[in-house]
Amino acid sequence: MDGAGYVPRMVDSLLSELVTQLPALLMVGPRATGKTTTARRLALSTVRLDRPVEAAAFRADPDTALRALPEPVLLDEWQEVPDVLGAVKRAVDDDPRPGRFLLTGSVMADLETRTWPGTGRVVRLPLYGLTVREADRRSSGTLVIDRLATAELDALTVPADPPDLLGYIELALRGGFPDTVLRLSGLARRAWLAGYLDQLVTRDAQHVESRRDPDRLRRYVEALALTTAAVTTDETIVRAANLDRRTVVAYERLMTNLFVLDQIPAWSTQRLQRLVKRPKRYLVDSSLLGAALRATPRAVLRDGHLLGRVIDTFVVAQIRSELALSPLEPRLYHLRQEDGRREIDLLIELGGDQVIALEIKATAAPTTSDARHLVWLRDQLEDRFVAGAVLHTGPRAFRIDDRVFALPISTLWG
Repeated sequence: MDGAGYVPRMVDSLLSELVTQLPALLMVGPRATGKTTTARRLALSTVRLDRPVEAAAFRADPDTALRALPEPVLLDEWQEVPDVLGAVKRAVDDDPRPGRFLLTGSVMADLETRTWPGTGRVVRLPLYGLTVREADRRSSGTLVIDRLATAELDALTVPADPPDLLGYIELALRGGFPDTVLRLSGLARRAWLAGYLDQLVTRDAQHVESRRDPDRLRRYVEALALTTAAVTTDETIVRAANLDRRTVVAYERLMTNLFVLDQIPAWSTQRLQRLVKRPKRYLVDSSLLGAALRATPRAVLRDGHLLGRVIDTFVVAQIRSELALSPLEPRLYHLRQEDGRREIDLLIELGGDQVIALEIKATAAPTTSDARHLVWLRDQLEDRFVAGAVLHTGPRAFRIDDRVFALPISTLWG
């Protein structure tokens, strides 16, 4: 830990650098992932806009309230008083000195509109839940994406005591919320996650879009949990949640706006034909999958279908947090042919159209068969293919073929 119990985050160094060069930064991501704790370390003043007493002055006159505070100012949960963004815009227009304002928010909706006042003035930085690497206090090492980009096995370190399959499941169901990782265990953790879901389908959802039915929204979240890490149609969710298509589309937008649902787009290239164009849906934190389905580690272990989704969602959560921090500016995709003959779980596209490909397998003993689609993609892309890896639940890292490896999932934080 650092200071008074602070767990360093991978974003810390980037955040500190940006504050010295930009007038306003907005940290966005799911509720309760540590945005406030991380940003508060750099602020001289903190305003909790989700507290009515503190928000009152900003509702009445945000410009005057802002001028009265020592800078840098942290405006926490800005979406509670949307007019505060206009005040930040005007302040930055008048004086664009770096390091004036930090904002945090758990809602995306207002960020996507053309009239959003932060455009060109407030730079966004995502923060998701704690990765295992951060929880283990290893946040300062080289990012795994950058290590994979070397295509060298020696650059990929496996922890001395990697988890077994049950250990990976337990890590996945623990998730990345700081409370569930650092403070709670057992029944208390499960109660916290159940409460998180309750607030999600009641208060959080109502804040973004009113007149939502909590019971129907809960059914939608449960359907998402059943189909996370899959390329599914709206009709699949319609049937699983027993909702009409219009409602499913609206709920999808809502959960995306709340940073609960992440959609990984399909990859496309002129070199490959007949590729599926639908995105892959993921719950952002794997603990929400377990909470929505009330699944225990042993129950996941007994259900092969659920096991694959839990492990896949967990791995993507580890990788997602690193992407925004890599100087390689990577983008995340998936690949699947229309006939289903070939499918690759994750494609990480680097600058210059280079690609790292990953398969995620809940097996301790990966074989050449598990890597066949990676080898196929390497042969199709030739020099564009940097490296491929089968991420598995066993303890060993080894080379399968040229630029194709088998790596324990724990390599992501080794």
